[in-house]
Amino acid sequence: MAIKVFAKNNGPYVVTGDLNDLELTDAGGNKFDISGKQAVALCRCGASVNKPFCDGTHSKIGFQAAEAAVKAEQ
Repeated sequence: MAIKVFAKNNGPYVVTGDLNDLELTDAGGNKFDISGKQAVALCRCGASVNKPFCDGTHSKIGFQAAEAAVKAEQ
């Protein structure tokens, strides 16, 4: 199954699919253990205490995102 990324309204990026094929690392190249997970939610608001994963803080701080896809002009 293809890996998909979905931007939730004013929330995290939700990553789904065959996460066995996904390598998620920090800036130092250290891998985050996502083995056995069917989906992960990645923080966009910057306030999660469990970065890079979402912990729901976005809803407490009133995070507003501009997640609408914009069509490319041709």
